[in-house]
Order: sequence, then structure tokens, then C-alpha cells
Amino acid sequence: MATCPECEFEIDVDQYDVDKGDTLECDNCGMTLEVVGLSPVEFEAVVDDDEDDKADKDDEDDEDEDDDDEDEDDDE
Repeated sequence: MATCPECEFEIDVDQYDVDKGDTLECDNCGMTLEVVGLSPVEFEAVVDDDEDDKADKDDEDDEDEDDDDEDEDDDE
């Protein structure tokens, strides 16, 4: 028995059915989990790089909008 690190839901998985590096999805919260330990089975939440990149892009867009607002103030 292993536990989801995000929601602490108990996941029934046999150590002989998985290998380190395998991924699966928590049935309770939907988080993608990577097997990082086998005896006992341990999981680590997987952060999707695409989502991080999108968040970084959104932050950059917000900064650009702030710069545009400052430029408009200068014109007055």
C-alpha cells in the first residue's frame, strides 16, 4: 500500500508490479505520480513541464502589459 503525496489517498500497488520511474495517476485527485521507491513503494508528484512553461509565459505577458501601461502614462 502506498500513499499519494498530494491528497494522501491510499493506492493499492504491489512492488512487483511497478519499477522505479513508472508513472500512474491517482484515482482520487488525478495527479500524475512517479514511482521513486520500491520497498516500500513510494510516489512523487510529477510536475508537467508544459504547464510550468505556460505559467512562465503568462507571467511574462503580465509584465509586458505593465510596461505598456507605463508607456501610455508617459504620452500624457
